[in-house]
Amino acid sequence: MSDPTPLPQREDEETSIGLCHGVLFDLDGTLADTAPDLAAAVNKMRHVRGLEMVPLERLRPLASAGARGLIGGAFGIGPEHHDFAALREEFLANYEADLCIETTLFPGIDAVLDELDARNVRWGIVTNKAARLTEPLVAQLGLDMRAGCVVSGDTTPHSKPHPAPLLHAAKELGLEPERLAYVGDDLRDVQAGFAAGMVTVAAAYGYCGNDLPPTQWHARHVVRSTVELQALLRDLY
Repeated sequence: MSDPTPLPQREDEETSIGLCHGVLFDLDGTLADTAPDLAAAVNKMRHVRGLEMVPLERLRPLASAGARGLIGGAFGIGPEHHDFAALREEFLANYEADLCIETTLFPGIDAVLDELDARNVRWGIVTNKAARLTEPLVAQLGLDMRAGCVVSGDTTPHSKPHPAPLLHAAKELGLEPERLAYVGDDLRDVQAGFAAGMVTVAAAYGYCGNDLPPTQWHARHVVRSTVELQALLRDLY
């Protein structure tokens, strides 16, 4: 499925201070820096084939696209290639075996979440990562008992940029979609948030592996650091 073009925000979108009652976060590239372990999983595939390792900095921007992005970066093929399915399973097995070796929360994210908790603002996670990977990773990061909901790529029949996962998360939190903000580092996050009627926040400090820069995603807000994110959320709530 190709990414649809970015959409402009509706003129009547709720953005005034105090109108948001909760926040949803993407996982990879927004809450957690998972790129080192994702890159290690695909580089293990290259190693067993006698190929040189691909530098982490070349793979980092592709991390938000998961297996599709990492395999594309390491082997130059996409889902249409006849070898892709087998490579994807090998990649996922490697990643699942070493899920949280070098993965950490982005600097400042703990402070963001601590402030939300202190202000009794409900928050959750919506990712395209499969539940078999999401749930143990969220637990190892210490977020499983804190997040009000965790929605994976296979929780609903659709994944982002479809709004279904975000709408499911809103129900889990017991909040109307228009009272939620969605923070993500990929164009599809903004598209999904827009389609769900949420306030959209582009995390420009993340991987942002799209052809268009975050400033052209038509997100309602763009933040360039977790410090900016914390300040924005303070204003929204």
